[in-house]
Amino acid sequence: MRTAAPSRIRRRAASTVEFALVYGLALLPLSFMFVFASELLWVWHSTADWTRLGAKYAATHCFQSDGGNVSQWMRENVPLMIDQNRFREGEVEITVEYFNADPTTGELVAFECLGAECSPECVPETVRITVSGYEFRRFLDVLGLPSVPLPDFRTTASMEGAGCNPEEQTCLP
Repeated sequence: MRTAAPSRIRRRAASTVEFALVYGLALLPLSFMFVFASELLWVWHSTADWTRLGAKYAATHCFQSDGGNVSQWMRENVPLMIDQNRFREGEVEITVEYFNADPTTGELVAFECLGAECSPECVPETVRITVSGYEFRRFLDVLGLPSVPLPDFRTTASMEGAGCNPEEQTCLP
């Protein structure tokens, strides 16, 4: 029966130690960074798309000065993503603003309606949805690292009649 030469055993042991060092110091951290970056980009894309959906909803539904109907719809329709509950439960701020163009300058000014809300007489020209206040914390709390704040997401859309039917004098809430 032959036994392995001592130099061959030492080479195997050295290879095992080298692999453990490379894996522990390079491959494993790179794998975690790849997963972390992928999750962050997933949330970023989902939030940007969710903001656009909120603007589309606001453009086709009636004006409410507080934007409550739009905020409620957005919280009920958060896309599937990490931290979905943080968006639903109100940790993330949703701002709904309505505007009209100033007739002399053409600049956007805050919309005001003297009539009844959710009626054909109260239809602004533009709506802007802003989603703000989200910080990505996945794995970072465990590692003692600071969270990654995402910038505010804003979308502006032209109102499409606010879902109002002038003949029937009704609007979509």
